[in-house]
Amino acid sequence: MHNSFQQAGNHSNAKALPMRPANKVMQLSRLGSLHQSRLSFMRTLVRRMVAENWQISSPVFDLDEHGYGTVVYQIEAKYGTFSYVLFSHYLDPERRNDRVIADQWDLTMALCEGTVDTKQLDFLRNNVPKQEAGRVDSRVLVLSRANRSARLFEYVVNELAQGSQPDIDMIADVGYLYRTTAAYGSGKLGMADWEKVWTKHRDFARPFAAEMFTCYMLRHFSTQQADYLASQRSPTQAVALHEDIKRYIGIGNSTGLGMAPFLINHPLLINQWIEMRETALATVVAASESGIDQEMLSRFDISVQRVIQHLSEIITADERQSKANIQVGEELQLLHAWLHEQGEVLVKNHYVWASLTHYAEQNWLTETQEVINTLLIELYPELVDGFEEHMWVEESYQVTPEMSVAEMLEVIEQKYDWALAIDFSKYESMGAFWYRSQEKMEPRLGQTNIDMGMEKEMPLGIGRRVRECYDQMYGYNQTCPNQDVAHFVVQNPTFSGIVARIQTMAQSQYGDIRENLVHSDVLPIHLLRCKLSFFGVSKFDPRSRLWVRNTMFQGAPLISDFGKVFADDWQFPVKPTAISE
Repeated sequence: MHNSFQQAGNHSNAKALPMRPANKVMQLSRLGSLHQSRLSFMRTLVRRMVAENWQISSPVFDLDEHGYGTVVYQIEAKYGTFSYVLFSHYLDPERRNDRVIADQWDLTMALCEGTVDTKQLDFLRNNVPKQEAGRVDSRVLVLSRANRSARLFEYVVNELAQGSQPDIDMIADVGYLYRTTAAYGSGKLGMADWEKVWTKHRDFARPFAAEMFTCYMLRHFSTQQADYLASQRSPTQAVALHEDIKRYIGIGNSTGLGMAPFLINHPLLINQWIEMRETALATVVAASESGIDQEMLSRFDISVQRVIQHLSEIITADERQSKANIQVGEELQLLHAWLHEQGEVLVKNHYVWASLTHYAEQNWLTETQEVINTLLIELYPELVDGFEEHMWVEESYQVTPEMSVAEMLEVIEQKYDWALAIDFSKYESMGAFWYRSQEKMEPRLGQTNIDMGMEKEMPLGIGRRVRECYDQMYGYNQTCPNQDVAHFVVQNPTFSGIVARIQTMAQSQYGDIRENLVHSDVLPIHLLRCKLSFFGVSKFDPRSRLWVRNTMFQGAPLISDFGKVFADDWQFPVKPTAISE
């Protein structure tokens, strides 16, 4: 074991480590192994709020003894004032439904610009609880809703009312008091569009920052409401939830196929996210070329041990994920033992991180590799945090009409060799199709020639579309040589969209997922996990190959922590210990 690690060190390059190639990074299984990093949107949002000491008060806190009513939080951020308006409703347990088709929820919320007067509050009260059935105006940035945890909420309130802190193992089993079922933004239902948000509201001018803040405030309200209800039930005996438990409580979330098309339909944005993460990784690996000191090695080892504990605390019924968590934990145990035993030797011999990443790629699970990459990025905040300002790109996909057809064919052969390598004549290569369910109002994955709806297929099989375009263009070039792309598109207008995508994405490295997304055995859950990792969630619990449960903001600082010195190390949250009454 030790010799293997040391031999891997002999392969390190004294020069800067090159970026990992797209044919490695953009494999679906690797994308589905990503974890949150310092560049994830929850992490960058929390760092901003804490450092800038956002002031959050509640000018309206009008709840009855059952916790139902209206709450308005006022947020004084660095560059602007915002209002978070929340309505708490009675919900018949029989009507509690987390699906998009639900029409009633325990909570409905809206994040608005500026302060909210009585007239606007009445308007919001008439529309926000209706969600998709209502309408709002451009003063609203985000619309959201949430449901209580049937397993945990009442338990926590009852314990607090009796003067006791809830059992931390019970908290760990669930992880949240409320789970969000949607967070809408970017112009939907009359809200402010993204252009307005990023040009006018600098505090939220990063991808999904406003949506993540909406979920963060839901977490704050969830523990505040629990304290409030406990004091209502037992004014003299109730205790407030311990702050360490509050930090450990997150927000629940279930993500299904509705999120998957985003990664396929926004390849330039996904390219930007992946490129920044890969640049951060390459930067920190290159930074170790002069050697790693003992302090750095010790911090890395502490992080490894934290991940081991985190994985051991994840509860999932998914056999594949459970086995992966166990194996990753075992491989990290080997790494911990090696770091502990060989630390002084590594420092003396000027060990570099490239040696470790090389060894991991040769010997360990992809998920273990990506855990290590995440932890390496964590070690160098001064080198990587600046990349958070470059996580957005203006998307535009244009045909380059003057490009020759022959040159276009060469571009496809070079950039989309992975798509041309797929044999679409095989049934399994075309065994699935994506469609939007009219009944469930969500994307679905159907079986070709079995399920109805193929005529409504969503164009998400990029590999197949590239193949069809290439074949059509190749035949066109044979019969009409020396033509340019403009002539081809005029003759074949249905290919204009994929031509624009190919020409645009040929200038990028990481945007396209190098997988057949219409294969009968495709695993959409990898798409979901990739996007969720950039959001910053933790504790993935797959419920099938089509949807996954996860937890948001677990371990994150509280509003009471804003403006204070804090260690930004809440990734891979673990159970707090020694909670006193």
